[in-house]
Amino acid sequence: MPKILVVDDERPIAEIIRYNLQKEEGYEVETANDGDEAIKKVHKMKPDLVILDIMLPKKNGFEILKEIRMEYVMPVIMLTAKEEENDKITGLELGADDYITKPFSNKEVVARVKANLRRVKLSTVKEEMKSKIVNAGNLTIDMNTYEVSKEGKIIDLTNREFDLLKYLFQNSDRVFNREHLLKEVWGYEFGDLRTVDVTVRRLREKIETNEDKYIITKRGMGYYFKSR
Repeated sequence: MPKILVVDDERPIAEIIRYNLQKEEGYEVETANDGDEAIKKVHKMKPDLVILDIMLPKKNGFEILKEIRMEYVMPVIMLTAKEEENDKITGLELGADDYITKPFSNKEVVARVKANLRRVKLSTVKEEMKSKIVNAGNLTIDMNTYEVSKEGKIIDLTNREFDLLKYLFQNSDRVFNREHLLKEVWGYEFGDLRTVDVTVRRLREKIETNEDKYIITKRGMGYYFKSR
């Protein structure tokens, strides 16, 4: 059964999320109410998914996210205030997989958690069925280990960045708009399209140079992976 860590300094909110995830799906859920406790529990329980508030005592959510991404690739869903649009972008740039805006419904939380866990599970099952290491220019993409290297040097990608790269690579030279990518890579029928733009930008920064381009923007249409 998936293990989930809920981090929020407002104990009633953390407990409501915990209760609903346990009641609706039977997940194993623990809570943390400050940054230090969150980091300790991440290392101890190694959760399959983290729900992470931004405004926390001792360490804020962004600091925690940075530390998580130094070692782990599990999905991280940020909790953001409705009026703080920039927090969403910052979280995505730091490696968050998704976000939920406060106030939220219990059904939305359960749906987001299920979607992120399902994406990881499907990716794992598919890769267990086939062993494949592919090359694209100077990139080497290992579909089994979720590792990408460039000229022998490992590039640190989040699960979402890898999924986006894999999808575009496997459909090289085909242009996809943001709505399509949000549905196929994120698993959402609708959502903030800037999520796609931010993830594309972050991925480009990690795998490209001025002389070496992989993901191309087709103005007014979308993105595609340029075959070599």
